[in-house]
Order: sequence, then C-alpha cells, then structure tokens
Amino acid sequence: MATTDQGQHSGPDVSTSLLAWRDQAVTLAPIALAVFLLAERTIAAVLAKVGHPAAALDDAYIHFQYARAIAEGHPLRFQAAAPVTSGATSALWPLMLAPFWALGARDNAIVWIAWLLSFAALGGLAWEAGKLTERLAGRVASVGAVAMTLAFGGFLWSAASGMEGVPFAYAIARAIRRASEWAEDSEARTERRSRELVALAWIAALFRPEGALAATFVAATLAVFSRRRAWSSRGLSLAAAAAVVAVPVLLWATTGSPRSNTTVAKLLIGNPYYTGQTLVHAVGSNVKLFLVDLLEGDAWSAEFLPHDGAPIALAGLGAVAWLGARTGRRWRAAGVLLIAAAMLAPCFYLTFLWNRLRYLWPFATGWIVGLACLARMVGDLAGEIRPRWRLITGVLCGAFVGMFASKLEGTIDDVAQSASGIDRQQVALARWVREALPVDARVGVNDTGAIAYFGEHATFDVVGLTTAHEARYWVAGAGSRFEHYERLGATEPARLPTHFVVYPEWMAMNPVLGEPLREATVLDATILGGRTMRAYVADWSTLGSGQKPWSDAGAVLDEVDVADLESEASHRYELLGTWDTEDIVHAGVSPAGAAVVDGGRTGRALERFVTRLPPGLSTRGIVRLEGPPETRVLVLADGAAVAAFTLGDDDDWTERAFDLPAASSPTTSIELRALGGPLAIYHYWFVAR
Repeated sequence: MATTDQGQHSGPDVSTSLLAWRDQAVTLAPIALAVFLLAERTIAAVLAKVGHPAAALDDAYIHFQYARAIAEGHPLRFQAAAPVTSGATSALWPLMLAPFWALGARDNAIVWIAWLLSFAALGGLAWEAGKLTERLAGRVASVGAVAMTLAFGGFLWSAASGMEGVPFAYAIARAIRRASEWAEDSEARTERRSRELVALAWIAALFRPEGALAATFVAATLAVFSRRRAWSSRGLSLAAAAAVVAVPVLLWATTGSPRSNTTVAKLLIGNPYYTGQTLVHAVGSNVKLFLVDLLEGDAWSAEFLPHDGAPIALAGLGAVAWLGARTGRRWRAAGVLLIAAAMLAPCFYLTFLWNRLRYLWPFATGWIVGLACLARMVGDLAGEIRPRWRLITGVLCGAFVGMFASKLEGTIDDVAQSASGIDRQQVALARWVREALPVDARVGVNDTGAIAYFGEHATFDVVGLTTAHEARYWVAGAGSRFEHYERLGATEPARLPTHFVVYPEWMAMNPVLGEPLREATVLDATILGGRTMRAYVADWSTLGSGQKPWSDAGAVLDEVDVADLESEASHRYELLGTWDTEDIVHAGVSPAGAAVVDGGRTGRALERFVTRLPPGLSTRGIVRLEGPPETRVLVLADGAAVAAFTLGDDDDWTERAFDLPAASSPTTSIELRALGGPLAIYHYWFVAR
C-alpha cells in the first residue's frame, strides 16, 4: 500500500519533470543545430586553408603549452625546470585542456579539443543570453538574444581561435543569470543552488581576472538576498568573495607577486610611464576609442559590428535599466549592465586592439541582451499606438540578427586566413627549431606560443609572459632590455638565449641579432606581429662594451647607467615624462674606433638623479650623450649651477666632462638641463679629480 501511495504521489512530479525536459530539449535543439553548422563551416574553412586543425592566435599555443606542463606534472612552469610563471591569460583553460593532452590529444590534435569545448560553450552562452533576457523582455526578445549571440562574429572568431574567450563568456553569463534567479525567487534559494553559485564565482574568476566582477556580483547576491540562517548566508557570500582574491593569492604564493606577467606587460596601472594625469589621459583615450570607433563598427571592429551602431548599442543598455525597473527585476538588470560595463576593463591596458579585440568580446553578452531589450521597449511603445505593432519587437530582433549575420562569412574567412598565417610563420619556424637547432639551444622569442609548443626547446620570452621577471624590462623598452642582458651576461650567462626567432622590428636590438638562419614571410595575414619572422644566432659580443668611459679617467667612484633599471632605481633617476619608445639601444664607435653599444633614453630636456660620492672629495662627472649642435648643457649640483658645456657638430654621440665641487653629504642631487634641444643620454661616471 505504501508503495502504491508513493507511486501515486510521485507520478505527477515525474510527468512534470519529463515535460520540462522535453520543453528544454525542444528549445536547445535549434541552438545545438546552429552551433553545429557554424562550427562545421568554420572548421571546414580552416581545414581547407591549412590542411589540418590550427589555432588562429599564437597565444592559443601558450595555453596548450601550459596544458602540457600540467599533464607532465610541472604546472605553472612553462617548461620543465623553468621558474613558475603566469603567462597564460587564463588559469582554468589550460587545466581544462590538460587531461586531453595527457590522453593523447597532442601536437595539432589539441586544437580539436579547444574547438569542441569552445563551440559547446557558444551554445551554452546563447542559452544563457536568452535566459537572461526572458524575464526582462519576454519570450520573443529572448529568442532574439539567442539568435544574436549565435550570429555575432566576435563570439565565432573567439570560439575558433583556440582561446578561452567563449567559455569565459559562458561562465560569467551563467553566474549572473543564476544569481539573478536567486535574488528574484526565494524558492530558488536551495542548498544545491548556493553551491552552484559559489562554484560559478570561482570558475569565472579562474577563467580570467575580469571574472572577479562576476564573483563579486555573486557574493553580493548571497549577502543581500540571504537564506534563513544568517551565518550560513554570510559564509556562502565569503566563499564566493574569496574567489576574487584567489588568483592574486595563488600568484603571490608561487611567484612572489600578486600580479601576473600578462598584467605587468599589458596593464597601464603599474607601468612606470603612466602615472597621474598621464594614466588618466591614457585610460580616457582608450574609453574614447571604444565609444567613438569600436562601438561604431569602425576600423578594428568593422569585421564584427555594423557601422554607426554605437547609439543603438547604448540605447540598449538604457532599455535594460528601463525594463528592469518596469518588471521589478532590477538586480537582473544590474547584472546585465555589469557584464556590458566590464567591456571597459581592457581600457586599462596599453591597448586592447590585439588579436581581433579578443579582450572585449567575452562581455558582448550584456550588449546583446541590451539590443533584445531595446527591441522589446520599442515594440511596447509602438503597441501603445496599435496593438499589432508589438510585432516590431520580433522585426527589430530579426534586423539585429541580420546585421550580425551579414558579417559571418568575412569572419569565417578571416579565421581561416589567420590560422593559415600562424601556421606558415610561427608554426613553420617552430618545426624548423625542433629539427635544426641543437637540443641545448635556448631560443629567444617575442611570440612565445607556437615556438615553444612545437619547437620543443627551452625558450626565453623577451616580452616576459612565460619567462619569469622579464616583463618589466619589456615594458621599459629596448635600452633597458639591453642593459638587463648585460647584467645577465655578467651574472647568469646560461639564462641568455643562444638563438632568436623574432620579429626584428619588435626587438629593436639589432646588435644582439647575429647570423640570420631562416625566415618566414607571410604577406596576407594581418593577425601576425609582422610580415617577416626571422631566426638568428644570438650575438652577445657587444655586451659590456659601453660600460667604461672612452678616456682613461681613473677609478670610477659611482656610475649611473641610464636605461639600466637597477642602476636608475638605486640613483633615484627620474623619468620626467619619457616614454618606452625613447628607451633605445645605440650602436656606434669610440674615438679609438672600438665598437660600442649602450642603452639610453632620448628626448631628455632635463635629467635628475642622485649620486653617492665621498664627502669632501672634489670629483669630475663624465656623461655620454648626443644632441643637436650648439645645444648648451647646464649642470647643477644640489640645486646650484656648477658647470656648463656646449655640444659641437658631432654627428654621433660624444662624452663630455664637468667638474663638481666637493660633496658635503653622502648624496648629491645632480641635474642636467638642455638649452636648445633634447638630448639622448646613455651613461654617467664620476671619478676623483
């Protein structure tokens, strides 16, 4: 009897559940079919162009290399025995790929796995965009959001690139959607849902640093819309909030710094050339570029966005807020607006124009939901005039889908062309490295992904993404890198590359590029860092050639090696508005005819630093510099003018001496003022008179 009662009681629940599954399957089937067709068309284009699976971005191979490192048992180490580094833009994406690499998906086969996961995430993202929209704008707008997500070329390009962009977009969209449902429906606040929310907060934060915004939203949701037991709700909120600091803490514990190498190399905050008003201006310029050019579908974004679309896109965000207030779903609207606003986060990068704007597209979901809400708002306003004009909602959604879809063929062609370019240049040279270079060769690179993944040699990343402690020298400029290599040559010569495979114009350090060995030139792929990438033997013969003054001036009491970051820091050398492009390597000859290479800084109207000289001793300063003829140079010590000299008609650099009075304290503030034209400054030495 109990069994019969139980069966009678559970029957309706089972039927309801089956009906829900059926309805969900009916909804998901068109999404799955659309994703399959998009994936088939895009992958077929790549295979036809390249002949095998291939990533459209070199950075994808960085993730593949970190995935291999995890599978081989040395996680966070780009290569075995190398220091821990944080060169991948995602902590989670390599972890997801690693099991497949361990199971045999190696070489180009790992691209199939990246495609499978990314296109599956694209289907999930379309579903989440629809669900985010539905409670704000209704069923028709929800279907429109799904279709727009699938038709948007930025998502398609990202899914095909091999990178984490679409899975990350799916994670943040789902986190916002589930948190919104928690806020809106007390019946949804179950133990199981709370665990899912905390998990989503962590997943979003581990995918990319910007995921901390979604984790913060989840934590705030759990704190504001608490369950019955306050202590439990606070604990859940703290568990979600912990995801915000998880990656920085992990980096601090493993590398000694909470900042990733990518952050050091690309973020404006922390860059020595961007402080105060300069930083504010740079961020403001990026925001203006985003609003005036990119959102308008101009220049770099024309491949993905319709022209003159910024007013419509911004109106969509207004529609989200309006519908959120009208439906009482303000928390959901806030979540959607948070996703959209997160697209401004890359404005704090030196530039977000890399890699087909891949840093922007994970947050396009918020803007797409905005367009769907705008269609609903316009339809409702039209319906106030004539009820049947509410059809405008569907018509507008269709128009938006059509505008996005009109770009898809060009996007697919670009994916194939980009993958082909990467394969013909970086991958081709990587395979040459594997076959041609000695097993103990160490290869200097400025595009590190494919060279390391396919080359199977130790690498030295001059940009510093995958080689520890190098990013700050890349940010500083070519002269600072040369000075850094001089220090390594004196203290850790085994760390220096034996060969380079680089874009020579990126390196801007021709003196260290020795015999050319091989090159790969690709003229028809704009995704590349340059048309020609070339392999060289490294030439370190000029290291140290600029360390001493040309004249025999006696024992050096102190020296300031300009562009040497350690020397500058120890002498409180002030940058005074200089730029990384003014941090240079100069190759010339001494008066005796010896080859001399030295790093320095150009565009210097004023120099200011501190030198440490023995008190009571009269000294002489020697400066290696270059400037326009007849430029007068005034020297000040502790604010008082002590010497002056005028540059002659030398075509190249020169050295000039100036006398300093006896120092009265252990440190002396030195200034050089150029009257008549900016100088290039390379080195200072201070000797006894």
